[in-house]
Amino acid sequence: MRYALPITWATAAVLVSASIVQAQTTGVVSGVVRERGTQQPLPGATVLLEGTQLGTSTDENGRFRLAGVPTGSYNVRATLIGYQTDTRYNVNITSGNDNLLNLELRQGQELQEVVVTANRAIRVATAETPLSVQRLNVEEIKSNPGGNFDISRVIQSLPGVGGTAGTGGFRNDIIIRGGAPNENVYYLDGIEVPVINHFATQGSAGGPVGILNVSFIEDVTLSSSAFEARYDNTLSSVLQFRQRDGNPNRVQGNVRLSGTELAGTLEGPLGPNTTFLASVRRSYLQLLFKALDLPIRPDYWDSQFKITHKLNDKTTLTALGLGALDHFELGVPRNTSADKEYLLRSTPTYDQWNYTLGLSLRRLLPNGYLNLALSRTQLYNKVDLFEDRQIGDETKRVLRTRSGEQENKLRLDVNKTLGRWTYSYGAVTQLIGYDNDFRNRLRREVLDASGNVVQPAVNVAFRTDLQLVRFGAFVQGTRRLLPSERLTVSAGLRTDGNSFTDDGRNLQRTLSPRVSASLALTPQLSLNASVGRYYKIPPSTILGFQDNSGQRVNRSARYIGSTHYVAGLELVPRPATRITLEGFLKRYDHYPVSRRDGISLANLGGDFTALGNEAVSSTGKGRAFGGEFFVQQKLTKNVFGVLSYTAFRSEFTGQDGVYKPSAWDTRHLVSALLGRKFGRGWELGLKYRYSGGAPYTPFDEDASRLNYASLGTGILDYSRLNTQRLGSFQQLDFRLDKKVNLRRVTLDFYVDIQNALLQKGAAYPQYTFQRTDDNTAFLTTNGQPLLPDGSNARPILLANDDAQVTPTIGFIVEF
Repeated sequence: MRYALPITWATAAVLVSASIVQAQTTGVVSGVVRERGTQQPLPGATVLLEGTQLGTSTDENGRFRLAGVPTGSYNVRATLIGYQTDTRYNVNITSGNDNLLNLELRQGQELQEVVVTANRAIRVATAETPLSVQRLNVEEIKSNPGGNFDISRVIQSLPGVGGTAGTGGFRNDIIIRGGAPNENVYYLDGIEVPVINHFATQGSAGGPVGILNVSFIEDVTLSSSAFEARYDNTLSSVLQFRQRDGNPNRVQGNVRLSGTELAGTLEGPLGPNTTFLASVRRSYLQLLFKALDLPIRPDYWDSQFKITHKLNDKTTLTALGLGALDHFELGVPRNTSADKEYLLRSTPTYDQWNYTLGLSLRRLLPNGYLNLALSRTQLYNKVDLFEDRQIGDETKRVLRTRSGEQENKLRLDVNKTLGRWTYSYGAVTQLIGYDNDFRNRLRREVLDASGNVVQPAVNVAFRTDLQLVRFGAFVQGTRRLLPSERLTVSAGLRTDGNSFTDDGRNLQRTLSPRVSASLALTPQLSLNASVGRYYKIPPSTILGFQDNSGQRVNRSARYIGSTHYVAGLELVPRPATRITLEGFLKRYDHYPVSRRDGISLANLGGDFTALGNEAVSSTGKGRAFGGEFFVQQKLTKNVFGVLSYTAFRSEFTGQDGVYKPSAWDTRHLVSALLGRKFGRGWELGLKYRYSGGAPYTPFDEDASRLNYASLGTGILDYSRLNTQRLGSFQQLDFRLDKKVNLRRVTLDFYVDIQNALLQKGAAYPQYTFQRTDDNTAFLTTNGQPLLPDGSNARPILLANDDAQVTPTIGFIVEF
């Protein structure tokens, strides 16, 4: 890394000089305009580049192509009489790659409403989800400071979204309005993708690095409430990733090289009606973090593809896939204290692979369309933990996991528009497999000085192979009412079941109605509200758990339920400005509670071990409530920005039935983003994030001292669950880009710095016994070897708040 810096700067200097002598370069923007409700192509729509005289019209297939556009950033607007305007902001047109857009127009009501609908072009809400929804386009993801092209990390800057508490901002877990990381679902072009991060926590979803390639993405939509009935198994959010199609006109691609990764993307036509996108990425994060003297050592590969084939004018078949191969461990940095080195050497190693493959068929119908999707996801997880990393010595083994999951899914939905009515219905069936060979030493046998057993060994060991079928169905209808259709009301109903749990076939228990409404008080101001009931089946790691006698003790687990109440105002004072104010309340029931520790599993899922390998009872309750303020300014006069503030509380009950702060109860979330585009291809971005202190559970000092010799870790005092708090988390990220457009090539040099101000991270402290300076033994009070009960040990708490800065220098070549 230290040698790459001068070479990169020298290269950049050459490129800047070259750009000065180049004649003005041009690029291409093309795509298709469709009607949002029916997905029918719209011929005769006008596509304009705002602030210029450049524009064109769509052909009989709704397609447009505008060549000879001077390179730079534009707002692209599509209009058609009788339809609401769609504006795509901050479209970056380069000479290296054609820019491909999918624009969607919704039918308007009256010709005199054109001005009104133009002012509302920034709105991202739909009739079914009129509030609690945000959207990011690809340029906002690429240029996000500190994001480093990681979509999962970029999402953490949206309103109401927090990262995993207590990890110092390292992980990509998505915490929505105080809910746990596994309460979210993810869809890629309508196909559910359970894993979107490398090193995913089994039974949860998060990890430190995202899998999805930003070069594939057209936009990302986050709904944090008022979910459409078509989406199952969600309690906190639905994230929809929409991918673009490959370029049908020519082969093009890009290569991204930095201190963190090498990634290559290629796309183009495979035939008259077929396009492809494909990419491969290799991580160099392990080398960067070692050079920066950080303990984290993530090592991974990933790949992704999409093939689109148009069977005829009404039918399109899409094949997609993504996969990852991961290895993760913690190293020992230089100048590490003996105590911390011992802890770092007593952490697990992780090996994981996963993939998702899917086929999607879209068929246009009279006044609508249908989607049919078939997909398969498989994950394999290998975890090993040895005392002091004495790998291979089975007497030192603490944890062994060999587990896998398979999900095969078939989804069908039909969507229709009839006058002022829009309705949809559909069904899903899934075959789920889970297997686990699990062995965990909870406590080693403790002997006294005479060799007598003071405490017996405690181990958990089981093998399981679980197969179950999940199924569900939904219906949803939407109606526009009042003069000028100022009021829109939508109602939906779904139900889900499974073949495994005791009440899994009782579909009445999972009936989940929801209703939402949006009232236009003025052309610029809307009042929105929703109430809905949602259900989620417990993770397979819970359902498949077996006790030492081989019994699946969690067969009685219930679906987790949550009811959302949300209301808010949305103001669009100008075409590129949006302001929202919302209040929300989420009530949970039947949340899994650990029978061993008596705590709600809503507090877990933010580390690397699997969630749920234990007996649970479905007796927990929870609540999360608060308010959210959001201001967004899309690209105007070369400036764009976002500001959001969320105040909330998140509390869950355990075995004692008492509401206590959850691990995600950080109380305050602030996010601010400011971007500025300068001339000659320069762009600067700043992002600031803040969250209040996360609650944590202190250690039981007596039990920790007594058991540390056998456990290798401290024991938390769950009678004081989350009674203490860490310091607040703050981070300022910086990004600087310089683009150089040559005749058929674009070069983008960038510097991306996470935690530019070296703010200390806020992470959980660690319990250990003090070690000798040479790290060969524990330091004791009497100079004698450590006693099994730890009575002569010197317990210490190690702070885990080191300031970590991650600088990334790299470049992208588009061709």
